[in-house]
Amino acid sequence: MVKTEDMSTTADSWREVFERSRLVPPPRQAVRLAVDSHFTQSHGFQLCLSRLTVAQPPQEISEGGQDLTYQLRVTLFDKSHQHFFGKTWKSQPQRMKNNKIFFDQVLYFHTSLRLSSTVVVLELVSLLPRPDGSQQALGCGFTVLELFINRPEAQPADGDRRLNLHHGSPRNLLHPLLKDAVDYNSLLKAIEGARLDCVIKNHPALVSMMHLLPENVLVSGDEDIPGIAASPTGDALLRPQLLKMLPFNLNRLTISLQPSLEKFENRLLQLINADCHNTKQPGPDETLRTVAIQERRLHVGVHNGWCFLEKPQVVVLELLSSGTRSRADSNSKQSTLIKDSSSTLSQTLGLRSSLELRLANHHALAIVFQLEYVFSAPIGPETMLSTTSTSRAAFLQCLRWGVWCPFQQPADWIGEELQLVLQGGAKPNPHGVMVYSTEMSAKTQSPVPLSAAGTAQEISVARDTLKFRLSSGLEKKELSPKVSLRSKQEDVSCQRRSPTSPSKGRKYIPPASPPESPQGPGLSLSQLAATSHYPTVSHSGKALPWQQSFPSLLHPSPLASSHQLSHVAQAGLVVSNIAHMEVALQPRGDVSPSAQDEGDQLEELPFTPVHAPIIPVGMNEPSSCTVSSRSSLAHLYSAGFPDIVDHSGQVAEVLDPTEPVPFDPQREETDLLQGNLLVFQFLAFTRIPRAGVGADWPDNIYFTFQFYRFPPVTSQQLKLVTSGKVQHKAGNSLPCVLASINKDGTVNSGSPGLQLQFRVDEGFLRPGEKRWFLRYLALHTMHIDIWDSNSLLLIGSTAIELKYLLRQGKPAVQALHEVEVLTTDYVGEDPLLASANLGRPSAISPMTVHTITKGRLHIRTGNIGCPVDPSKRRPADIMPTTSHIITPCEVTGGFRGGSLSSRNILQLNARNAAQAHRLEMDGDLVPLYKRGIRADIIMPGEHDSGTRKLNCMAAVHQREGKKDAQAAKVMDQKKQSLLTRELHQIKPSEDHSKAEGITNMLSQAITTHHLLYASLGSAEYMEFVLKNPFNVPQTVTIHSDDPELSVLTNAEEWGYFKALAKTPTPLEENMFHLEEDAPGPRVYLRPKESIHIPLKYQSFLCDHTMAIQGPSFLPTGKGSRMARKNLSNIVAAKIIKVTFKAEDGKPMAIFQLSVEPTPHIVYQTFRLYHPELCFLKKAIRLPPWHDPTEPDVRTHISVRCSDPNIICQTRMLVPGEPQDVYLKVPGSPSPNIKMFFVMVFTDKWMAAPSQVWQIYVHFLERVDVSCVTGQRNCQSLVLRGRQAVRKVKCFSSHPQEIEVDPDSVFLLPPAAVQELQVKVQPWQAGSRFFYVNAVDVEQRRIITAWLLCLNVHRPVLSKAFEVCVPVGGGRGSSRKITYTNPYTRSRTFLLRSDHPDLLQFKEDKFQISGGESYTIGLRFAPSQSPGSVEILVYVNNLEEKTEETFCVKVNYS
Repeated sequence: MVKTEDMSTTADSWREVFERSRLVPPPRQAVRLAVDSHFTQSHGFQLCLSRLTVAQPPQEISEGGQDLTYQLRVTLFDKSHQHFFGKTWKSQPQRMKNNKIFFDQVLYFHTSLRLSSTVVVLELVSLLPRPDGSQQALGCGFTVLELFINRPEAQPADGDRRLNLHHGSPRNLLHPLLKDAVDYNSLLKAIEGARLDCVIKNHPALVSMMHLLPENVLVSGDEDIPGIAASPTGDALLRPQLLKMLPFNLNRLTISLQPSLEKFENRLLQLINADCHNTKQPGPDETLRTVAIQERRLHVGVHNGWCFLEKPQVVVLELLSSGTRSRADSNSKQSTLIKDSSSTLSQTLGLRSSLELRLANHHALAIVFQLEYVFSAPIGPETMLSTTSTSRAAFLQCLRWGVWCPFQQPADWIGEELQLVLQGGAKPNPHGVMVYSTEMSAKTQSPVPLSAAGTAQEISVARDTLKFRLSSGLEKKELSPKVSLRSKQEDVSCQRRSPTSPSKGRKYIPPASPPESPQGPGLSLSQLAATSHYPTVSHSGKALPWQQSFPSLLHPSPLASSHQLSHVAQAGLVVSNIAHMEVALQPRGDVSPSAQDEGDQLEELPFTPVHAPIIPVGMNEPSSCTVSSRSSLAHLYSAGFPDIVDHSGQVAEVLDPTEPVPFDPQREETDLLQGNLLVFQFLAFTRIPRAGVGADWPDNIYFTFQFYRFPPVTSQQLKLVTSGKVQHKAGNSLPCVLASINKDGTVNSGSPGLQLQFRVDEGFLRPGEKRWFLRYLALHTMHIDIWDSNSLLLIGSTAIELKYLLRQGKPAVQALHEVEVLTTDYVGEDPLLASANLGRPSAISPMTVHTITKGRLHIRTGNIGCPVDPSKRRPADIMPTTSHIITPCEVTGGFRGGSLSSRNILQLNARNAAQAHRLEMDGDLVPLYKRGIRADIIMPGEHDSGTRKLNCMAAVHQREGKKDAQAAKVMDQKKQSLLTRELHQIKPSEDHSKAEGITNMLSQAITTHHLLYASLGSAEYMEFVLKNPFNVPQTVTIHSDDPELSVLTNAEEWGYFKALAKTPTPLEENMFHLEEDAPGPRVYLRPKESIHIPLKYQSFLCDHTMAIQGPSFLPTGKGSRMARKNLSNIVAAKIIKVTFKAEDGKPMAIFQLSVEPTPHIVYQTFRLYHPELCFLKKAIRLPPWHDPTEPDVRTHISVRCSDPNIICQTRMLVPGEPQDVYLKVPGSPSPNIKMFFVMVFTDKWMAAPSQVWQIYVHFLERVDVSCVTGQRNCQSLVLRGRQAVRKVKCFSSHPQEIEVDPDSVFLLPPAAVQELQVKVQPWQAGSRFFYVNAVDVEQRRIITAWLLCLNVHRPVLSKAFEVCVPVGGGRGSSRKITYTNPYTRSRTFLLRSDHPDLLQFKEDKFQISGGESYTIGLRFAPSQSPGSVEILVYVNNLEEKTEETFCVKVNYS
């Protein structure tokens, strides 16, 4: 055995590096600001210090003579927070020669604080030797080096720098006057003639070694950094070469604490309890509260004195008896002994598995161990709580730590057992935490002097030690099962069963080996176990791993072939839920044949409470079935759905949706049938039996979706009609035919299904839009939401691919789709069990996303070609050219006089402009219209316009035939005077309007029009040819009246879009001149010169109008006919003008862009539920995007949101880390729904979104409920009336677990308050979310919606049992459990189970007298697959309050 002592003897090399690597952290505000600015990735830099020049030698030279030397000290500084951080670097002392000091040293550092406030402070210090041998340091001045300039890219100010030295010391920077100073030069006095020459530049070569050196540390190239190979040039950081890392296995690890583990922990708990008692005010029940040990952890990592090479691994230690060491490297699977509470042997802490470490052969590399305990303390009012109480808080404490350098001495330790003395107390440690130490432990842990460094010596006092073995991972590894404790306990339990046990004659199959210890995440067993093994609840889900990590994902998966039981596990992997089953079943005596027929009596299993979370069992069974059975198809086609036929009456050609569709755009363009009639037939819905809902759910449904740029469609109510004549098996559900429901509630049995038609022809499409529509069909997947018409709750969502609507020259096509209706459910770990998850500072338990299949929807899609009359076809229907170069039209003639509408000017725009000015001018004549005078006879601009108006008035009065001529004459005089006054007011405006009209006509002559089809988030690139018509040079100012159309002034961005558009025009660097207050960029043009102005149009905003939630009562055809007038969820149509003004301010050219919206493709749809009037903060995990052709180039990811009121951002992390999109959505009152789009870009210049997400946020009233599984809990809700009387009924999302009283329709008067009683009886532990809707049954509208946030705990188990059920055969198994009434009176009890599909009771209700026993009959359903499941049996009273809970573990084998 090789014994190693404490750190002072065996880690000298490491400790020397560790002591000099202490550094000051940067200010937290700066770190937070850098993260918010997306500066999360550290960059390497190189600082070359050349020389320092002074005008005259300092006065100290004459005093110190030749002994005086100078040193340069460099430190990082944050100007905004006046904080020095990092570590001060000191140069080698240099002498001054000819008023110059040559340093010639190179510094390296890497940092992520690429902010303008981060600077480098350099101080010149003179060193004068003292008589005692020390040196007197005297500051001679300092300077500040700006690292980053103030712009978004935060690039360093590369290049040579000459810095002026200032009087004083760097402490001057801490003066309050300099806190917010932008420029120090005006506040600091410079030393005349003193300058420092240096060079700062990027150094990307540091990326490979950033894990060996912390951030913000200044080091020179000759610094010895463990892990980096020495360089023959002396500068190892110029081109770092890393030492080769070799794998090593650490096993047989045990820890012994003195004087014994039991006494050590008792003393520790006494001190902690006393400390808690002293720091808190004692109450009446405080004396009984205790702190308990919840978990014992060990952190193991490799440290080089500067930092950890990788994040330390965290493992959970187990209690072992002395003399029964764990043998993780042995081939025996039965070597683990079960703890015996009566054993008198001393206990140690041990690790049953092995750890893999990667080490390099360097004398300063060390393995660091840290022993950490997890404690739980009660925080609630309860007394004498167990360690599994829900009202307990957990905290961490480091107890011991140790360091061992494997390569400081010759490696004769391979394969030998090593012993390391652990340290405690207030000593600096690599983790930077406080370490436990008592007066007693301080004495026992005092170091003992050694005779020689590294020499083994007998320990004279008891010390806390750690023993382990380290072996090379390159050698051939022996097979190691690495079975966890609970698995081995189950193995022993299975092998120790008696012959009369239910598993008699069954062959023992050892469980598969679990994976090895975690490498990088640093999670303990409790944290790893907190993550549910349920990737989905759907029995037929198939999705990519990165898709499963999305918080809310609706991805269509293959259809399920059959309903699998929830207990089925993967082949070869059986993990138990019950960790406390440590003793096998007891032998039973003879049993009578009659008793065997009724079922074997279950024997109770003794157990001890556990503190680790229970690992659930489950898996996602993929299914390859995508088509219904023939009987289902026959039933579907016999319903009499209308056929899809072409224009000649022939049935459309049927396409197979499981096969790829060829797409030829040229064939679509040359198709004679240019019109398209898109048909969607919703045929049937197949229910999937699920626990918690009735067999006839859902009963009524409706759909919501949006096709192309048609308005969103909300269908009418559809009834699920089942045929009682068709016979089918119980396990196979037949499709329910959909039938429309009339407004009076009757079912329309005449025409089954629902058919929706969308006509896309020349009357609907705009010029050139046909290409976009075909692209939409080829690439888009249409999202469909399915709702319950009664409760208005979302049943699920699905999606169908529209590529099967492409006809490819055929008269008509059709395809039958059968798609799964999916929904997602968030389930959190039980807070009681998740309290062990203490690796993160947050106390929030992890949430697991369950994908649930609610049913299958049968849809038939079709496309019928329609002929188009060639004579009526517009010339503009021809697809426009795709050229991105826009050239203005040449004007061949001048202004001919006469009419303002010249032929060489665009007549349409001139006419529109003239009409617009005429309307503006005639706006002053509103009083004439009010008097009943025809406005069309008023012709302003003519000389006799006033006379005509008077004659018109006289003619009107004559036709009226008034008898009183005198009264008419008086009235005519009044009207004539009033009209004359109004005409005098009109004449100046007429002259002004004429001038504006002439100006407008002249501007039209220099205006170039262009039509652009744009979609949300996509950038459209154009080049406008601008020509200088003058013989003198001009500086042209470019002004756009809409920021969405901008000029590309960045040459790199211009080149990027030119490459995408493939324009052959030249690219010119520094072409534009930018000024802050200018209306736009400026460009210089030579006489008669033409240049190309790059323009980019891009819009991130769109319409978010949503229809009212609820089914539609209008006929479906009306919605389609209204589609031509309304646009929704796409960018707004607009006209944008870009004016090119000469130096005199007059326009030289005008570019008018007409933007026509086109729909965008939605790749994902998320539907989120959140409490009302509070911000929704959500993170969506992005897939690992990268270019396979360029593996070294990292993808630049950015996001944008279509709603400017929503914060949407992503942060650039280090390579390999997952990247999330963060959303912050402002809240709305219940039951509002907010919809918006998120665009994800993977290119730097955001040319086109790689993905577009559509996100719905439902805001509901939040109600928090804390309850226990299997037990009923009541909660009151308040429903307030609105302005009118309503008939209301309440619905819940989980009717089997939530009951609402009243459960029938009730009347809600205006402004009334109605109290609702919600009875919650959940069956699954953890954090769950239920929904309750109050619905107006007449209008089918939601009045109020509630979000029930359940905090469900597991009950206290009174007994545990285990039973084996044979697989196959279809018989199942029967068992009995004896229950004794603990009361003295007769009571009636109810039996409940959390798996009613797997366990049935002989009687669900029984009554027994006080003190008597009752035999509960259990019947277990058969299974076709092996596995295991835990079933909880609840004995409740008539009020559904739980009296006792039994746990039955069922092994299907």
